[in-house]
Amino acid sequence: MYFRDKVSYQPLPLPHRVRLPDAEALAAAGAFRDYMARRHTVRDFAPDPVPLAVIEACVAAAGTAPSGANHQPWHFVAISDTAMKARIRAAAEEEEQAFYAGGAGDEWLRALEPIGTGVSKPHLDVAPWLVVIFAQRYGTTRDGQRYKNYYVPESVGIATGFLIAALHHAGLTALTHTPNPMKFLNGLCGRPDSEKPVMILAVGHPAAEATVPAVAKLKKPLDEILTVRQP
Repeated sequence: MYFRDKVSYQPLPLPHRVRLPDAEALAAAGAFRDYMARRHTVRDFAPDPVPLAVIEACVAAAGTAPSGANHQPWHFVAISDTAMKARIRAAAEEEEQAFYAGGAGDEWLRALEPIGTGVSKPHLDVAPWLVVIFAQRYGTTRDGQRYKNYYVPESVGIATGFLIAALHHAGLTALTHTPNPMKFLNGLCGRPDSEKPVMILAVGHPAAEATVPAVAKLKKPLDEILTVRQP
């Protein structure tokens, strides 16, 4: 959080301490890995409602993420209003039409072919919730003074990861959606120009007929994503 007045460093005793024996740590890490491997991105949602309290708890978990200078440069807009979701879908599909008509370039479109995406985005009004994630490029105090935020993309990316993990932990499915450009979301969500929309998360339960692209189950092996340097 930003404080206009000078605030001195005041260390506090570590309020929570979690340390497991090595064997328990390995078991816990393996269990979490296996549980996260059950997270799937789907585009077919059931219209079943999800309580606002669940969304609020997940966003609160995202708000615990670390951030540059602890400025917490993020804002989340949770939308269940049917008319507003329809407007977001219409605006997103308008942008997607230009994207798939050639704006993306041949290489990008080829990369998307195995994923099975297209112009139509029914999940944007079928899913019970849309959570729009905004990055605060700079902040403003109550009296209008502007202040700088630091490591904004990194901080918002970490918080978004927390949110997706929290939603999965709550038994929900989340689909990331990034129409390009996304500036229309500021007006629709009533957010200031100081904030940049970075993602829409469609959130809910998967439909009975939900599928996933086969290629989505192909993950890089550990030796391709981890390098270890030790004595």
